[in-house]
Parts: sequence; C-alpha cells; structure tokens
Amino acid sequence: MSNNYKSLVNTHTRKLYIVYKSLFIGVLAGAVSVAFRFTLEKVGIFSEIVYHFFRENLIYIPILLVILGFVGLAVGLLVQKYPLIGGSGIPQVKAHMIGAVKNKWLTSMIFKFIGGTISIIGGLSVGREGPSIQLGACVAQGVGEKIASTRTERKVLIAGGASAGLAAAFNAPLAGTMFAIEELFKYFSPIVLLAVTSAAVVADFISKTIFGIEPVFNFAVNDSIPLHGYWVFIPIGIILGLAGAFYNWSLINTQNIMKNIFKKFPYVKPVIPFLAAGVLGIYLPIVLGGGHHLIKELSIEKSFLWLIIILIIKFVFSIVSFSSGAPGGIFFPLLVLGATLGAVLGKISVTYLGFDPSLYHNFIVLAMVGMFTAIVRAPITGIILLTEMTGSFTHLLSFTTVAVIAYITADLVKSEPIYESLLESYLKKNDLKTTKRDHVRRITVESVVHFGSNCEKKLVKQIPFPDESLLISIRRDGKEIIPRGDVEMKAGDYLVVITAVKDEHKVRTFLDEMTSSTHC
Repeated sequence: MSNNYKSLVNTHTRKLYIVYKSLFIGVLAGAVSVAFRFTLEKVGIFSEIVYHFFRENLIYIPILLVILGFVGLAVGLLVQKYPLIGGSGIPQVKAHMIGAVKNKWLTSMIFKFIGGTISIIGGLSVGREGPSIQLGACVAQGVGEKIASTRTERKVLIAGGASAGLAAAFNAPLAGTMFAIEELFKYFSPIVLLAVTSAAVVADFISKTIFGIEPVFNFAVNDSIPLHGYWVFIPIGIILGLAGAFYNWSLINTQNIMKNIFKKFPYVKPVIPFLAAGVLGIYLPIVLGGGHHLIKELSIEKSFLWLIIILIIKFVFSIVSFSSGAPGGIFFPLLVLGATLGAVLGKISVTYLGFDPSLYHNFIVLAMVGMFTAIVRAPITGIILLTEMTGSFTHLLSFTTVAVIAYITADLVKSEPIYESLLESYLKKNDLKTTKRDHVRRITVESVVHFGSNCEKKLVKQIPFPDESLLISIRRDGKEIIPRGDVEMKAGDYLVVITAVKDEHKVRTFLDEMTSSTHC
C-alpha cells in the first residue's frame, strides 16, 4: 500500500514539475516569438515604404532588382551554411523530436530569426507562424538541456515551446496546444497536454499584452449559414480537398524541379523569389508577404476576375517562395490561399445560389478551415485555430463539416500531409551521422496503441521489434504490466521501448507503423 502511495505521489510531483518547467518555457518561448512577430511587423512597414518609393520612381527599378538579387544570394548562402533554418521549421522540429537530426538550438534560433526577417523585408510570400514554432522549440531545447531530467521530458518541453510559438504568432493558445498534440506527438498524453497547454497559455498572455486581445482576423461573421444551406458544404469541401491536394503536389514537385535546376549552385534558389517579389512589389504589391493585407481586401465588391487573378498569382508566388528554401513558413500563406478561394466560392454562392450577402465572409473562413485541413491533415487544429482567430464559437458545426469532407477528399486522392512530405524530403536530403556516444547511450521511446492498429490484439511475442530495441514496459489503465511474450496488446496501451540513441529514428518509425490506426 505504501509503495502504491509513494508511486502516486511521485507521479503527481513529476506532473507538477513538468508544468512549472513548461510555464517557464512558455515565458521564454513566448517572449522570443513575440519579439519575432514585433520585428516582422516593423520591417513589413519598412518594406512597404521601400516598394512605394520605387513605384513612384520607376527609373530606379534596376537598382531594386540588383539589391534583391544580392539579398536572395545572401539568404541562400546563409541557408547553405545553416540548413536547419531553411523553410518553415516545422519539419526540422519534427526531425529533431524523432531523433533524426541534431539541432544546435542557439545557432538555429539566431539565424532563423535573421533569415525570416530578411524574407519578409524582401516581400516573399512566406509566413511567420512556422518560424515562430521553430523559434519556440529552439528556446525550449536550450532550456530543456539544463532543466529537463530525462530525454523524454526534453521532448515534451520542446513540444511546449513549439505550441508557445504558434500561440504567440496567432493569439491562439488552444490551437497551439492542439497542433503540438496532433502534429508533433500524434497521440494524447495527460502529461503532454499539461505541458503544451501551460506553455501556450503563458505565451498567449505575453502576446496579448503586447499586441492586444483582438483576434487576428476581425471579420464580421456574426451570422451563421442556416441548416437548410448545409448542402453547399459538400461541393465546397470537395473543392477544398482537391485544391489542398493540388497545393501539396505543386509544392513538392516545384521543390524537386528547383533542386535539379540548381543542383550545382543551390544557394542561388532564393534569388528567384526575391526577384519575383521585386517585380510584383511594383505592379501587384498586394500579393507580397504572408497575406494579412490581402485578406482584408477580400470584400464582396471585388470582381470574379480580380479574385481569380490574385488567387493564381498568390498561389504561384507562394509555391516558388517556399520551394526556394528561404526561411519562412507556409502556415499563413496557405490560409490566405484558402481565404481567397473562399472569396470566389462565397461570391458564387451569393450571386448564383441565393445565399444572403451577409454570409460572404462565412465562406472565406470555412475555406480557410478546409484548405488547412486538406494540406496539413490536422482537422482539429484547423477548426480550433479559425475559431480562435475569428473570435467566434458559433461556427463549429459548419467548420467541422467542411473539414471532414476536405480531409476525406484529400485522402481519397492519396495526397500526403504536407509536413510529413516535407519531413521525408528533408531526411532524404540530409545524411544522418552518429557518434560513438550515440551507439552507447540508451533512451526510451514511447507510443500508444491505437484502435485498429497492426499490433492491437496481438501477443508481444508476435510483434517483430527491431533487434536494436527492447520493450520494457506496458502501461494500461494506470498500472504497469511486465511485457511477457504472452501478453496481448490492447488499444490504449502505453508502450515503453529502450534503444540506442543512434537507432531512435528507426525505432520510432517502426512503432508508428505498428501502433497507428492509419496503417491498419
């Protein structure tokens, strides 16, 4: 009895310590992410002033293009020297968490901050959200190396830092929490939930203190689409699912094309979007940057032609910007593309299908949810994110309906989640090296058995664990079970496997294949 009581006390104490550490992580990660957001807002204003000057003085355009060309080259050289700062940063965080890469957190944090800032000054169609997630994760990694008691705890804190980064970027703590669980961990754990929620809430408080409590979007979406109009969600969900799949296909293929074209000189790739930004900044400045200004311009008075032209150009520019490897995320640009497509669908619905004009903005936010779900394949995060960003909880049913249809559509056409595809591409591109210490050091890898997974209802001895690993514990209903060969796996079982550091990625991949219901 005393042993059980001691175990219970130790468990609760461990949870409390993780919460305290996560709160500390939330303060630091939130501060860095807020500083990044504040910097980007200021350099964004500076960028607008610069482009306005050149629009008024067209004779100096060649000078602008030369400057942007050199800036793009500098960014390319920076990414070549510090490859972990390229792109959005989310695949890099995932790669570090699964043990596939080693991240020098301070170097990555400093140069991601600098690189992301330069990308925004240049006008590239990239967002701040992915970099904010990576910055938060870097802060958590650095602090976790000092205060975390185990390797697993360090990864929980890194997830907390990532959730804090997203919460600070969007003023959306629940979405930050859900993103860490849905995208980074892929399974629910009370300790993980406590950690990421604590960090996200603190970061959100810091963000709201600096930027105010207003939602990121201030659309007038007070009216709800009536139930008899829900039939329109079916074609809208299908269109968004296909659009999301096409986005993923375009992004991955454009990356491969640019990789082949600039195989000998990869550092030249960012020059392309920087030069494109120079031209667009003169003739169509609304498509520059992440797209905050563009969303505000999506009024019902805009013509079909204007909306379609903006959609196409923003789509192409976003794909080229990200495929170049320049520091910057796709998180917000893909939401902007969804919003623009939603504006087209909303205008069609109002003009030809008899929907009230007051519902126009409903279609915009619905399309953002559907587009995010189809591309990222994280529906709960998308639903919560748009709910928090719009400041309205009256659209959950419509959000969920569109998200489910878009998810199923993208899945039916066999479109892979974008961050999974980017992670796979990143791991192929980078050779993984191990040290002698990695061969000796041991770590525990944990996973939860899902309903319908390959290992559910199988005996332990029937599961072909890698030679480099050993199942040391099964936790079921709060109790620990010795993993004898005749023990049957059940959904909800919490598996603890020990392996060498060098084999962590291999073992995690195996466990994911065996325990995830998506593989059954």
